[in-house]
Amino acid sequence: MTNKTIDFLNVLHLRGPNIWTYRSVLEAWVDIHDLEDCPSNVIPGFYERLTAMLPSLIEHRCSIGERGGFLQRLRDGTWPGHILEHVTLELQNLAGIPGGFGKARETPLRGVYKVVIRAWDKDVSLAALHRGRELLMAAIEGRPYDVDAAVAELRDLIDTHMLGPSTRCIVEAAADKSRRIPFIRLLAEGNLVQLGYGARQRRIWTAETDRTPAIAESISREKDLTKYLLSSCGVPVPEGRIVSDVQDAIDAADDIGYPVVVKPSDGNHARGVFTNVRSPEEIAELFPLSAAEGSEVMVERFVKGAEHRILVVGGKMVAATKGDMVSVVGDGRQTIDELIESQINSDPRRGDEHEFPLYRIRLDRYPAAQMEVARQGFTGASVPDQGQEVMVVRTSNMAFDVTDQVHPDTAELACLAARIVGLDIAGIDLVCEDISRPLDKQHGAVVEVNAGPGLLMHIKPGVGEPRPVGEAIVGHLFAKDEDSRIPVVGVTGSRGKTPVARLMAHLLRISGQYTGLACSEGVFLDGRQVETPEGTNWDAAERVLMNRLVEAAVFENSCRSILAEGTVYDRCLVGVVTNIDPELHYGEFYIEEPEKVWNVFRTQVDLVLSYGAAVLNAEDPAVVKMAELSDGEVIFYGVDSRNEVLLRARAEGRRTVFVRDGQLTLATGEVEELLAPLAEINMLGNGAGAQPGVLSNLLGGIAGAWALGISPAMIRAGVKPYDPSAPLRADY
Repeated sequence: MTNKTIDFLNVLHLRGPNIWTYRSVLEAWVDIHDLEDCPSNVIPGFYERLTAMLPSLIEHRCSIGERGGFLQRLRDGTWPGHILEHVTLELQNLAGIPGGFGKARETPLRGVYKVVIRAWDKDVSLAALHRGRELLMAAIEGRPYDVDAAVAELRDLIDTHMLGPSTRCIVEAAADKSRRIPFIRLLAEGNLVQLGYGARQRRIWTAETDRTPAIAESISREKDLTKYLLSSCGVPVPEGRIVSDVQDAIDAADDIGYPVVVKPSDGNHARGVFTNVRSPEEIAELFPLSAAEGSEVMVERFVKGAEHRILVVGGKMVAATKGDMVSVVGDGRQTIDELIESQINSDPRRGDEHEFPLYRIRLDRYPAAQMEVARQGFTGASVPDQGQEVMVVRTSNMAFDVTDQVHPDTAELACLAARIVGLDIAGIDLVCEDISRPLDKQHGAVVEVNAGPGLLMHIKPGVGEPRPVGEAIVGHLFAKDEDSRIPVVGVTGSRGKTPVARLMAHLLRISGQYTGLACSEGVFLDGRQVETPEGTNWDAAERVLMNRLVEAAVFENSCRSILAEGTVYDRCLVGVVTNIDPELHYGEFYIEEPEKVWNVFRTQVDLVLSYGAAVLNAEDPAVVKMAELSDGEVIFYGVDSRNEVLLRARAEGRRTVFVRDGQLTLATGEVEELLAPLAEINMLGNGAGAQPGVLSNLLGGIAGAWALGISPAMIRAGVKPYDPSAPLRADY
C-alpha cells in the first residue's frame, strides 16, 4: 500500500533574520512520503492541471533564472516540496502580497524537506501554505480546486492581520535600502508601528506620529472649533454653525442661503456629509442621517466647485488630489442600478477592499447618491432614455492626482491651516473650481482639517502620478543623516556567549549608556533584572528594543534560538562569535553536519552593519573563516599573541586583542596599548591560573567593547573590578 500524500511535521515562524534570509519566513518540515518516488514528470497530466490552475506560475524564474524557469523544472521533473514552495508563494502573490523568496531543501530523512517561504504575516502565510498543499494534492490526484476561493480567503486574512496601505507605505519607505530603518509592529492586528530602536525610535499609527499633539488631533475633530481658529487667522472657511435640531438646521440654512452642506461636527471619512442641499424638505430628510455619524450637526454654506485634498507633512505640501463627479448615460434598456454596474463599477480600479483607489457605488449604501438621483426624478429602478445623463455622485473618490496643478498661494494656505490646528501631518480638504488659481479669486474655502489622513489616494491614485508620501513622512520623522539605531550587539557561539554578553553590557553601562541585555540568565535593564531565565524568549528580547530608555542593547543568540525564531534585531553594530563545537548542536532541526552548524553561526556575522565590526576568536579556525562574510571591520582576539591569524591581522593593520607577558593588550597594526596586567583583573584571581576559556571570554568582551567605541581607559576601569559572580539586582 502506498502513501502518496503531503504532511506537515512542523512549521516554524522565524520572525527575524535567520539561516535563510534577512526577512521573516515560515519554515515548514514537510513529509512527502511515497511521492519521493514521483517527481512531477512521471505524474500523468500533472503539469497541465497545475498550470491550468495557476497559469501565472510562468512568471517564476526559479534556479534557471529566466521567465518560465520553474515550468521548465516541472517538465524536467522536480519534487512536491519544491512545487509546494512555488505554489504557496504564487497564492500569496495573487492575494496581493509582494516578494517571492522561497527555498526547498532536503533533510537527512528520506522524503522530508524544509520548505521556506517569505512571511509578511504569520497567519496569512500559514493559510497560504495549507491552501498550497490542498491545491497541489488536487493537481496530483486530478481533482478540481477553487483557486479563486483560496485567494479570496487570503485577501480577507490580509485585511484582518496585515498593515493597512497607509501604514505599509510608510514602513516600506523606512525599510528602503536608502534608509534601512528597522521597524517593530507594536499591535498584532493594528497599525501602531515603531520605527527605529530604543531611545532613537519614532512611532506611527497610520498617518499619525508621536509628534502629532493630542490637542491638535482633538481640535481637528471639532469642525466648528477648527473653522473658528482658521477664520481668525485669515483662512477662508464657509459660513455656518452647529445646530440643535431639524428646525434649527432649517433656520441656519435660511440665514446662510441655499444650497448648504449638512454634516456631523466631529465625523470622519465623509460619513454623514451631504452637499448641495437645496430645500427644507431635504434638510429634514438628511438631518437624522448626519446626526447618526457624530455628536452634533453643522449647517454651512455650500461652496461651488470640486473637493480637493492637500496632504501637508512637516509644514510642506507633498501631494494633492481631486474628487470626481460620477454619472451614467441611459441606453433606454437598463435601469440606473444596472447602468451603475456596467458603466461605473466595471472599472477595474473600483472595489470594496482598501487596495482599490475607487470604491464601488450602490445607491442602497449611499444616501447622498440616492438623494442626487431622486432630485432628477429617478430611482435605482428607473430606465433613463437613450443618451440621457444622470448624475449619481457629485463628490466621489479623491483619487485624481493634481499635485503639480496646485497654486503656490493655495499650497501655502493649506500649510498654514495645518500649523494653526497644530498637526504635523494633515489632510486639508478645500473646495474650489480651479485648483491652479488662488482660493480668494474664486470664493473657494477650506472645509476641513483632518488628522491621520488616508494615504492610499496619493500612493495609488485613480488617475495621475503616485506620490512618495511615505518617504515624506519618514523624512519628517528622521533627518537625512539621523541614525534610527542604537548600538546593538549580538553574541553567539557554542560556549562562552553569556559571560561575553554580560561583560559587554557591564562595560556599556559604566560608559554611561542605559543598556538592555537579553541572555540565558534573563533580561536586564541598566543592570536590573526584569525577566527571569524562564521568561526570556524572543518577545522578551524584543521588548528591550521597544524600550524608549534603552541607549544600547546586547543579545545572546544560541544556535537553537537562531534556528527556532531567528534574531530579534535586523542588523547589529557588533557581532561576536566565540567558538564553534558542531557536535554540541546535533540532534535538532535536522542539523547533523559541521557545515550546517557553521551556517547557523554565520548568521551573526552576516548581520554586521557596514560601519560595524565582527569580533572573532582567532583561535577557532571555523570562526576565522567567517571574517570574509563581514560587511564591516573584523577584530580578532586570542589568548596567544603568537597566533598566526593575529599576526597576519596585525600585519594588515587590523585591530586585535591578545595576552602577552601577562598583559591584556590592544593593538592596531603594530601599535600596542597595554590595558592591564592579568593579576589586576578581579575575575581572574591572580591571573596565573586563569582557565583558557575564562580568559578567552574576557578577551572577547574587551574586543567587543573596543569595537563599540568604548575607550581603553573606560574598559580598564570596568574590567578590573568586574565580578561576574556578584548577585544581580532583580525587579520582577
